[in-house]
Amino acid sequence: MNDYNALRDYLAKQKLPELVLSFEQIEEIIGAALPRAAQRASWWETLRSPQEKMPQREACLAAGYIATRLPDGRHVRFDRMKVR
Repeated sequence: MNDYNALRDYLAKQKLPELVLSFEQIEEIIGAALPRAAQRASWWETLRSPQEKMPQREACLAAGYIATRLPDGRHVRFDRMKVR
């Protein structure tokens, strides 16, 4: 199982309202290969099935970002959540 704390920490340091990372960049950040399931958009969708706890989703939310896999299937966009 991958440790997504490194992704959480990386995202938490970001100041941009939106950033895009390739799968390769994410793998470098977490120090491990992403699972094959990461190619599915649903694996990244932070707000889909919130009752289903998944470590990559939890890491994004903890850092204040919502993740969306891009249509090219090799990049993920991280959008900073709006503070109410």
